[in-house]
Amino acid sequence: MSDLQRVIDASKRVVCFTGAGFSTASGIPDFRSADGLYAGEWEGLSPEMILSRSFFYLHPERFFDFYRRNMLFPDAEPNAAHRFLAALERADRLRGVVTQNIDGLHKRAGNRRVYEIHGSVWENYCMDCNAFYGPERILNSEGIPRCDRCGGVVKPWVVLYGEAPDKYSCMGACREISGCDTLIVAGTSLSVEPAASMLDYFHGRQLVVVNAEPTSVDKRAALVVRGDVAEVFGELRV
Repeated sequence: MSDLQRVIDASKRVVCFTGAGFSTASGIPDFRSADGLYAGEWEGLSPEMILSRSFFYLHPERFFDFYRRNMLFPDAEPNAAHRFLAALERADRLRGVVTQNIDGLHKRAGNRRVYEIHGSVWENYCMDCNAFYGPERILNSEGIPRCDRCGGVVKPWVVLYGEAPDKYSCMGACREISGCDTLIVAGTSLSVEPAASMLDYFHGRQLVVVNAEPTSVDKRAALVVRGDVAEVFGELRV
C-alpha cells in the first residue's frame, strides 16, 4: 500500500482502467469469478449467448427478461474506490477513467472524464426515432420496452456480444492511455477484447495492477497489489 501511495503521489497524469471488480463492493456481481454471473446458465443458455446481438434480435422478450433481472442495479451507490478516483480528478491528477463497466458508477461518483467503452445501462434509445430514455423505461416495462413517440424498440446503449464498441469512446480511451504517465488497471481480468488490447497504447513510466486475481499484464507491471479494489483504494489519500 505504501508503494502504491508513493506511485500516485509522484504521478501527474494518471489513467485508471477499470473492470467489474471495481463495483462488487457496491453490490453489483462480477462476471467471471466462481460466483459471477457467467458461472451459471439461464434456461439452458449461457449469459454470453443471451447478451449477444443475434439473441437480442431473435428473442427480444427473453433478452429483456434476463437483462432486467441481472444487469440493472438502480440502487447501487459508488464505493470507496469510485470516490477516490473522483477526488483524484478534482485534484487535476487523474486524466481519465477507462471502464469496461456499464453501471455508470464512475459518473455518479463525480468523475467527468469517463470512457465507457462497453456503454451504460443509464442510456437507452429508440431504435427507430433515437429518442433517449433512462433505465426506468426498461425497469418499469414488461416484455419489450417501447418508445412513447413512435412505438419502436428501446435498446440499451450497451455493447452486446457480436457488436463493435463505440469508436469515439475507444478513441478517447486510447488517447488518454497513450498520454498518461501512470496507468492503474483495477478490478479486471483483462480477458475481453478489444478492451484488453488498449493497454498496448501505454508507454508511460508506471503500470500498476490492483486485482484480486492474476492478470495477463502482471509481468509487465511495476507494481501488483492483490486485494479487494474498494478496500485498497479506500486506504489511499489524494
